[in-house]
Amino acid sequence: MDRTEKCILTNMCMVYKGDEILVLDRIDPNWKGLTFPGGHVEKDESFNQSVIREVFEETGLTIKNPRICGMKQFTSKNKEYRYIVFLYKTNEFEGELQSSNEGKVFWINKNDLEKYQAVPDFHELYEIFNKEELSENFNYFDEIDNKWRYINS
Repeated sequence: MDRTEKCILTNMCMVYKGDEILVLDRIDPNWKGLTFPGGHVEKDESFNQSVIREVFEETGLTIKNPRICGMKQFTSKNKEYRYIVFLYKTNEFEGELQSSNEGKVFWINKNDLEKYQAVPDFHELYEIFNKEELSENFNYFDEIDNKWRYINS
């Protein structure tokens, strides 16, 4: 039995200050809506280095001491590969906020999240960032018509 599988490694980071959280309003029609900054882990890059780089690229902020707080993972229906998102959070950062080609970044009060259109399963994922007893989100997604679709398992 083969114990290996293809895997895509990514990250996401909730940057916060008091009751405000930094969000990214993604413009990509394949995964559109409110989310946290993050992206792919490059070859030979540590997970920690990758989240610092990705947050900088998407927000202009340099984060410090990102703390891993959980993970999200999913496979497509054909189980061709597993997609893993390492979830981080930090309230230590410096720099000037700048949006990128990924979308607009801005601060919102965490109590206002429901007022925005978010990416699928964002609200379930947000709970992992905030509840110590949660550490993992596992779902099925499938690419249909070149768009990722959430499939409730």
